Amino acid sequence: MSEGRGVRGVKSAARTVALLELLAERGEQPSRLDQLAEELGVPRSSMYQLLQTLVDSGWVRTDATGSLYGIGIRALLTGTSYLDGDRRIRTVRPYLDEASDALGETIHMARLDGPDVVYLATRESHEYLRTISRVGRRVPAHAGALGKALLAERPDDELPVAGGPLTALTENTRTDRAALLADLAQVRERGYSIDREETVTGIAGFGFALRYDTPATDAISCSVPVARLTREHEARIASVMREVRAKIEAHLPPASGVPDWR
Repeated sequence: MSEGRGVRGVKSAARTVALLELLAERGEQPSRLDQLAEELGVPRSSMYQLLQTLVDSGWVRTDATGSLYGIGIRALLTGTSYLDGDRRIRTVRPYLDEASDALGETIHMARLDGPDVVYLATRESHEYLRTISRVGRRVPAHAGALGKALLAERPDDELPVAGGPLTALTENTRTDRAALLADLAQVRERGYSIDREETVTGIAGFGFALRYDTPATDAISCSVPVARLTREHEARIASVMREVRAKIEAHLPPASGVPDWR
């Protein structure tokens, strides 16, 4: 077991968390007992007992035969509590509406979580819908506007990204660290990040770090189909998003009394 802050981890708790994360990652693809036991390296009998406990409490669901397992409704309730209980998310939501109304595009808020960003709120454009942006979705930070905006807030030697080749989501994703660092240098100079079909083919994104934390952990972005992205519209996006960011940061200054969650 790993140790953190001088406290030994609890094996059963770690096993439960690993199981729930695995089921959540698989989403609509149900898993069988043997598959879960093998992937997590847990004895079949122990896995069965754990699954039954979680089924009884609503964290895991099973089919009529009791042979297939998936994430349960309790996970949704807990996730909703996270969103509703975070003052920053509640504060940012109206500004996402403002940006969406002004630009007619999809606007996101996300938070850095290790090497990924997690979508916390989205205002979809009426012109197009993209499932990549649903709340709770994880995306590698190096692969999109939101993540690059947050990575640029950190020194190059402190980036939470792998040392080897980076994961490619499209043929345009930067998978070479040197190329990523060059891009981040431009982000710092420009003041915001640009994702040109690096996360989703056909979609460009513009990311803006929210600097009420140092380094920033949250960011907002605007996504737009490249087919209708003109220079004029790009300039308009940058102007509106800068203004929205300034309003958010004025509403949530660093010393705003928000707990410093870790």
